[in-house]
Amino acid sequence: MKDYSILLYYCYVAIENPEEFREQHHFFCLDLNLRGRIIVAPEGLNGTVSGLKADCEKYMETMKADPRFASIDFKVEAFETHAFTKLHVRTKPEIVHADLFHIDPNQQTGIHLSPANFKVMKEDEDVVILDVRSNYEHAVGKFKNAITLDIENFRDFPDKIADLAQFKDKKVITYCTGGIKCEKASAFLLEKGFKDVYQLHGGIIKYAIEEGGEDFEGKCYVFDNRIVADVNKVNPKVISKCFVCGTTSDRMVNCANSVCNNHIPLCEKCGWEMEGTCSPACKAHPEKRPYDGTGYYQKNTNHYNPYKNVKREKKW
Repeated sequence: MKDYSILLYYCYVAIENPEEFREQHHFFCLDLNLRGRIIVAPEGLNGTVSGLKADCEKYMETMKADPRFASIDFKVEAFETHAFTKLHVRTKPEIVHADLFHIDPNQQTGIHLSPANFKVMKEDEDVVILDVRSNYEHAVGKFKNAITLDIENFRDFPDKIADLAQFKDKKVITYCTGGIKCEKASAFLLEKGFKDVYQLHGGIIKYAIEEGGEDFEGKCYVFDNRIVADVNKVNPKVISKCFVCGTTSDRMVNCANSVCNNHIPLCEKCGWEMEGTCSPACKAHPEKRPYDGTGYYQKNTNHYNPYKNVKREKKW
């Protein structure tokens, strides 16, 4: 029985006092028993949370009632339980770290393609499908024939613009997990002289929900306890190989050595034999965490307490 929902969303909108908003929003989420990660920045909001269906419905209803967030496109997936163990609501300079502070997607960004339109347009001969995610994400899954970039973090994307210059005269469709990275990636391409730039609205997750994930090969890396999610119900294919033995495997783990924390495909056999690590050195490392078969480890929260030294003023 899937009594819970996982929500993935973002919204580029001016938030005048991010820290004040963060505090209020955190209490609001606690009241609804939501868990997950939410980033608040002067440029907007980025979140992925889980909770009981009714609580998630209340969250979405309340958010959309606020004129600032009325346009949020929530990606909703059913799940058996919470996809997170804790709640974190934090303020940061950007809702996705890109060092592209001068770009406002509300002023310029690539044309949004609905999943249905993307499904058709991706077959055009003059189209380039561009994955703007990091190496560990596209290593476990990507769209068929997509161009991938050798980047460790999204902030490295601008450095790859020279490699993409050969596609300036093509139709370029960017995609990512939920759509948020594409807002600035596509805008940056336009800024650099690309003329015909599009983005998959709602990303891989929305495409999976609405169009069955056709032609997405492998699994989609997600930022919750699942680590990866099945998205293709039409023509699934496994493309990743175990980091240790090289056999076909789409089991994604974080290396159990907390100093390494590599995101790697690791088959179940090697997972247990290597105790969740990516190498003998990591297996012997004193900072190795206990492996439970999932390869997911909750980050150190540094004893974060949302109630500490604050006066609660509910405004929701």
